[in-house]
Order: sequence, then C-alpha cells, then structure tokens
Amino acid sequence: MSFKVTFIGAGSIGFTRGLLRDLLAVPEFHNIEVAFTDINEHNLDMVTQLCQRDIESNGLGIKIQSTTNRREALKDAKYVLTVVRIGGLEAFATDVDIPLKYGVDQCVGDTLCAGGIMYGQRGIAEMLNICKDIREVAAPDVLLLNYANPMAMLTWACNKYGGVRTIGLCHGVQGGHWQIATALGLEKSEVDIICAGINHQTWYVQVQHKGEDMTGKLLEAFEAHPEFSKTEKVRIDMLRRFGYYSTESNGHLSEYVPWYRKRPDEIKDWIDLGTWINGETGGYLRVCTEGRNWFETDFPNWMQEEPFKYEADKRSEEHGSYIIEGLETGRVYRGHFNVVNNGVISNLPADAIIEAPGYVDRNGINMPHVGDLPLGPAAVCNVSISVQRLAVEAAVRGDDQLLRQAMMMDPLVGAVCNPKEIWQMADEMLVAQEKWLPQYGDAIAAAKTRLAAGNLIPTKDYEGAARLKVKTVDEMMEDREAARRNASEADKAKERPAAAH
Repeated sequence: MSFKVTFIGAGSIGFTRGLLRDLLAVPEFHNIEVAFTDINEHNLDMVTQLCQRDIESNGLGIKIQSTTNRREALKDAKYVLTVVRIGGLEAFATDVDIPLKYGVDQCVGDTLCAGGIMYGQRGIAEMLNICKDIREVAAPDVLLLNYANPMAMLTWACNKYGGVRTIGLCHGVQGGHWQIATALGLEKSEVDIICAGINHQTWYVQVQHKGEDMTGKLLEAFEAHPEFSKTEKVRIDMLRRFGYYSTESNGHLSEYVPWYRKRPDEIKDWIDLGTWINGETGGYLRVCTEGRNWFETDFPNWMQEEPFKYEADKRSEEHGSYIIEGLETGRVYRGHFNVVNNGVISNLPADAIIEAPGYVDRNGINMPHVGDLPLGPAAVCNVSISVQRLAVEAAVRGDDQLLRQAMMMDPLVGAVCNPKEIWQMADEMLVAQEKWLPQYGDAIAAAKTRLAAGNLIPTKDYEGAARLKVKTVDEMMEDREAARRNASEADKAKERPAAAH
C-alpha cells in the first residue's frame, strides 16, 4: 500500500513522533509517503531528525518530506493530521494570564472558558487557511484528522466552512475508561463502555462488566478509591449530581462549569497539586513550557537514545492510526470520534460536533445512533455548545460582538465576571493576540482606542488560587526521566501520581 500522510504542526514532538510510530507499526504501511510541515523550521528540523532516525532503525526506506511550505507538504495527501497550536506558548500565556486579572482561574484554557474561546479564534482563522490548501492540492478523497484544540470548535469550522471532511480525535475517553475499571478493581479489557456527549464533556452512559450494568456502583467506587477520591473531586461531585462519570480530568472539567472555580477561597477544596491535571492554575501552560524548554536543551541526548520500535505492542491508544488502518485494510476499529451530530445524539443540536462511538472499516467511518443523553448531562453539553457556536461564528466572521457574547455565555466567565468586565477583558485579549487574529482588524483598532482612553475597570494582580512556578532546566535536571516523559508524551497527564498535599 502506498498513500501520503501529512502532519501539519509537525514540530510538536509529543504528538508527531508517537503518531508516526503508531502508523508505521501497521505492516501494510511500510511504503507510505510521509510529509512534515511546520512554521518553526528549528522545531521541524529536530523532530524530523528524530523521526527519520526511528524510521531507518526499523529498516524502512521512507524518507520524510520535511518542509515549511505547507502546500508542498499537502500535495496529493490522502490523510492530513493537524497537531497545531496557533500562537504557540506566547499566545497561550495570554489565554491564561489576562483572564486571571479578572478573577477567571483556568487550569488549561484550551477548550472552553476565556482561554479556549480565544484559542478558537486563532485556530479557526488558520484552520480555514489550511482547509483551503487541502482543497486545492491534496487528494480528492482526503480526510483531515484533527488533534488540535479547541477540538469541537475547530472541527465544527472545518466541516461547516472549510469544505474538508474532518474528524476530531482525542484520548479523553480512553483515560476515563481506565479510571473506571481501576475504581471498580477490574482490568480495562473487562469493562465495556459507551461514551457520548461533546469533546471533554463526554459521559459514560453505559458501563458494563460481563453484561452487568455498573453505572450505579461508580460513585461508591470512586469515593472509596484512595487516590481518585482526592484527585478527582470535581468529577466525583459531577457524578454525584448528574449520575454519570465524565471523560475529562478534574482540572479540565472544573473550568467548563460554573461551580468549582468561581470563588478563589474554594478552589483548593476541589483540586490537588499531585499533578497539574488535577486543577493547578495554568498547569497545562506550565508543563508545555517545561516540555519545550527541556526538548530544546536535551535534544542531542534524544538522538543518542534507543530509537522507537515500530511494533504492534508499542502502539498508543490514539485513534488516528487505527482509523487509517481500518479505512485502508478493512480491519474493523471501534473508537470514539468527534463528528457533526446529524442526529447521532438526538437531544443535542444537529449542527454541533459531538463525541460518540463509531466504527471504521473499508466502508468508511460509521456512527451508530446513540439516542437521547440523560437530561442533566445533555443540559451541561447544551450550554457549552451554545458557547462553541457563538465562538465559531465569531471567528469565521471576525465579529467581536459574537465573541463577547460567547464570553458572556461561558459558564465560568459568566459566574465570575459582570458584562463590563467581560467587555474589557475581551478588548485586552484581542489586542494582546493581534498578530494571530487577522479577521479582527477593525475590532482590535477600536479595542486599542478604548483601552488607551483610560477610565478602565480596576483589575487584580492575581496569580490564581494554585499556581506553581515553571521549573528551570537546572531544576528539571534533578529528575531527567520525568522531564523527558513530559516533553515526549502527547498526553501530558497520562501518569497521575497520588495526591501531594
């Protein structure tokens, strides 16, 4: 078999190297074409060197086409994987730091809330450019596999406005599946699940062991678990109130709803600092910064280490390679995918991007009908979908009125800020991110005028309820293995140590 796979944002070491290993572990794929592209030539070169060395050590003859020219990389591609972070860590810092001035304390800020909404504005602007290139130079039957956040917003924009068939992929369902099995004292393979909702707010609506429904036993199991009872307080409370466990980590979930991060003195009641994903303020920004700094410093050592082995038992749980394998070989794969709803979940809007079980084989990607979500979980999802829809339309049109309305409707922003504060925060974020927001030229000019005029609402010099300092390279040297793991993993929350109080 020979076809072309292109990675956009290939300078992202965590995703690119692992996804390539997954793909080339499929025996039929040893003659495919691989292209890497990124706007950062330095990062692209490092990742290309590392991946090319892996390829050669596995005895394959593939030569990576590595280029900063995206259209060259996309030419004739049948599959495109996007692992981009538009604006990089520079823009990400403003997603976290500016909302803090207004009391909005985020753990991640890449999916919903003020940070996720702005990340979507940057991402959609560029994803539509990527889609234009794909339409013009890629293979006619191209499939875009999007790994970039905000997953639902970007996948929504690509399908509705990009003219490219796009599936969004995430590893949240797999992580929660493992947790549920662990809490029940079982192996993951012994527990069958159906998960449905929207990305990062997907609900385990069916949990079975040997045909027995285990849903009613989950709350007691999680409350009794020595680690999860401390590290997953938000998820356990949502399970208590809504009856179903949610895919997303404690820190992620806490910023998507209005109840757990709105009062600074209560935030620490719901989080723990054993690992960033449990709720640390700006935690994902910190570990991404540390990971990038470590990779830059430690890269020569990476080139001396044992290369990746392209073997079946080394494949990760990321869906991408299995989808391509199913489509190309006919082997059936079952996973959870982000797609346009079109009635799959009957009480969520048809135009929304939902996450639900799907099957892949040579006939394509097929999504069975799920039916209604339970009313409570559906209500939680519907609030977020309203924010997503406003944010997508704002990004596509460059409409800052819709952008501000998305901020107002966001559960956590609305719980913390009044309308005047939201308007001023939006002004600050638009101005700070000007170079990544070409669609907002007029709105940014007006925002600059308002901010320069003075008479501004006072803001806080606030670091957040639980912010930790970014480690220096010297500090990371004290545990080189942990630093290496953080830099190399796509899922930077894969290892969740017990709580550290």
